Amino acid sequence: MSKYRAWLLLVATNLFWAGNYVFGKYVIIEITPLWITFSRWVLALLFLFPIAYFLEKPKWHVIKKAWLPLISMGVLGSIGYNMVLYSALEYTSSTNAALVSALNPAVIVMFSVFLLRERITWLQTSGIVLSLIGTMVVITQGNLGQILQHEYNKGDILMLAAVVIWTLYSIIGRRLTTVPPITATAVSALFASLILAPFAIAQGIDVTKIGPLALSGILYIAIFPSICSFVFWNMSVRAVGISQAGIFLNLIPVFTAMISWILGEIITGTQALGGMLVFMGVYLTTGMLNHKFAGLFSKHC
Repeated sequence: MSKYRAWLLLVATNLFWAGNYVFGKYVIIEITPLWITFSRWVLALLFLFPIAYFLEKPKWHVIKKAWLPLISMGVLGSIGYNMVLYSALEYTSSTNAALVSALNPAVIVMFSVFLLRERITWLQTSGIVLSLIGTMVVITQGNLGQILQHEYNKGDILMLAAVVIWTLYSIIGRRLTTVPPITATAVSALFASLILAPFAIAQGIDVTKIGPLALSGILYIAIFPSICSFVFWNMSVRAVGISQAGIFLNLIPVFTAMISWILGEIITGTQALGGMLVFMGVYLTTGMLNHKFAGLFSKHC
C-alpha cells in the first residue's frame, strides 16, 4: 500500500471515529457501555469475517499461533478502549473527550521509547510536556490550580485511561505482522465478543426502551468506527508505522468539534486553548519540526 493511500484511509478512519464520539453521547443515554460495546462487535463480525475471507484468505494455522496477541488486542482495543470511552461520555462532552484523546500521539511516542526503545529529541520531549499541559487545561477547565485539589471531571480522567489502552493496542497491532489486518481485527473482535457475552447476558437489556436514534447510533458505530476504522487503522499502521499513523489521531477532535458544533454544541475558549496546546505539543512530539530543520540545513550545505 502506498503512503498516500494509507493517509487517505487514516483521514476516513478518524472521521468515522469522530462520529463515534458524537453518536456515543446519544446512545449512552439508552444503552449501557457494556451493551454498546458487545452489540457493536457482534454486528461488526457479520461483515468482518466474510471480508477477511475473500480479501485476505487467512491461514488459520498462523492465526492459531498468534492467539495471545489477538486476545490481547480484543481485550484492549475491542473491549477496554470502547468500554472506557463510552463510560467517559456519560460524564463529559464529546468535544472534551476528543480533545483529551488528542494526547494519544504523544503517549504513543512515550510508550515507544520505553517499550520499543525508540529515541526521541529534546523537541519531542518538549512536545510531550506541552501536550500534557494542554490536556490539563481541558480537564481543569482552565484552572490549573485544580491539579492539586484532586477535583476532576470523571469523564476526562476516564479518557486519559482510554488513551493509554489504545496506545497498548496499537503497539501490539504494529508488532503482529503474521496475521493480515482485517483478519486480525475480525479474530480479536470475536475473542472480545466471547469474553463479553456472559457479562452482557447477566446484565440484560430492555429492547423496548431503545429508541430510533439509539438504534441508528448502534448501526453507525458497528459499521463505520468498528469495521471501517479498525480495519483501516491496522492496515495503515503496518504501511506507514505507528508514529506517523498516530499523527492523524489529531483529526478526531477537529472532526468531533465540527460535527458537535453543527449539532448545536458550544465550543468554549478553554477547550480551544487546550486543544491548541495539545496540537502544538503533538506537532513537536512527532518530530516533524526536526525534519524541517534537517531539510533547511541540507539545502544550505
